[in-house]
Amino acid sequence: MTITNDGALDALKAAVGPHGFIADAAAMAPFLIEERGLYRGAARLVVRPARTEEVAAVVRICAAARIPIVPQGGNTGLVGGAVPPEEGGAIVLCLGRMNRVRAIDAIDHSITVEAGCVLAEVQRAAAEADRLFPLSLGAEGSCQIGGNLATNAGGIAVLRYGSMRDLTLGIEVVLPDGQVWDGLRALRKDNTGYDLKQLFIGSEGTLGIITAATLKLFPRPREVETAFLGLARIEDAMALFARARAASGDQLSAFELIPRLGLEMAMRRVPGIADPLASLHRWNVLLEVSSSQAESGLRAALEAFLAAAMRDGLVADGVIAASTAQARALWRIREGMVEGQKHEGGSIKHDVSVPVSQVAALILAATAAVEARLPGIRPVAFGHVGDGNVHFNLSQPVGADTPAFLARWAEFNHIVHDLVRRFGGSISAEHGIGRMKREELPRYKSTIELALMRKLKRALDPGGLMNPGKILPD
Repeated sequence: MTITNDGALDALKAAVGPHGFIADAAAMAPFLIEERGLYRGAARLVVRPARTEEVAAVVRICAAARIPIVPQGGNTGLVGGAVPPEEGGAIVLCLGRMNRVRAIDAIDHSITVEAGCVLAEVQRAAAEADRLFPLSLGAEGSCQIGGNLATNAGGIAVLRYGSMRDLTLGIEVVLPDGQVWDGLRALRKDNTGYDLKQLFIGSEGTLGIITAATLKLFPRPREVETAFLGLARIEDAMALFARARAASGDQLSAFELIPRLGLEMAMRRVPGIADPLASLHRWNVLLEVSSSQAESGLRAALEAFLAAAMRDGLVADGVIAASTAQARALWRIREGMVEGQKHEGGSIKHDVSVPVSQVAALILAATAAVEARLPGIRPVAFGHVGDGNVHFNLSQPVGADTPAFLARWAEFNHIVHDLVRRFGGSISAEHGIGRMKREELPRYKSTIELALMRKLKRALDPGGLMNPGKILPD
């Protein structure tokens, strides 16, 4: 099919119908900017298809007219992966109207949903079938499944259930030429060649557009216990993690690290947050264990574990939630820490991972390195450390000039990322590469890895129209 660029916009509008596009500049604006305002792009049109067939038609038109496509879900990403380029030649393809639950099978423990389904709605649909979809993130009320797949989202339950790669049985993808690959299989075992779905999961829309997925469900927890613990040393947190995993019979579902500074920021900036312990501790752990059996004895086991940890000096103080409301209040501390940092001036972010055994060593080394470079800088190291993921955020010194501090983003990235590499880690644990880390990638990926990634890109998207300028540097 040949189509002139001048006629392409009319063809796109016809393909999705009068409710399927946005052309007004003011109405398009929210689709062109990253959540934190770090990236702002431009686009010729925002297209909002309602069906897979419409996505395929849009892609065919764009391929014929050589128009780049930027797929977008809930636009909650943190690396600029869903923001179009500034030159304005692309379209944004927003999948929010594709939000149906196509099927749910409680016996098979699977659910098939469209890419525009909000994560919280998928969780709710699973709960209505007395099942659990375990992916849980701070943005779950607005992020969409397509974006979760495109970035291989992690979150607080990766420790027990895995990331989106582990939670996905099959996907449906519109390829760069407009063909539709229907890979919506609910099989746990399929040993018939390459696992093609894994090419698209984590590809940030650079190889194709995920339009639907079949996801794993799990038995719904009947008993959940939550504890908040105070520790003196970061090394004790990692020793405690190893013990907790063994003592709980692998029923540990979350293990979140909260530093004293992060807790103080939350208490200072977010109403209703208080330290649940009698005194502040240098490090805290928010721990959750769960069982699909009621009256499983989980609380007694947790109490015995904590008593032993306190006796051995790993835990200085702790509290176990006595009710669901108290458990929510403890989790609110974790959420409030992230919110509180937003009000403490500029923050340079790092989403990194290392082997679990190296988490404490990384935090100590990175803290010393950044403090030596800029006295007064405030490292806030937190996250899902049970799976090796550390969010090593750097809040500006008190009273510092915010633009001047943020201008040093790349400088501090190099400091932290070089240490991550030394400890055998990754510069992106769960947020992706997008635009933010694109130029960093060649520093930490081998030549052969980058060459293989480029070969895949050229093979699947020879025209380079799928989310250009993301992941791979020019």
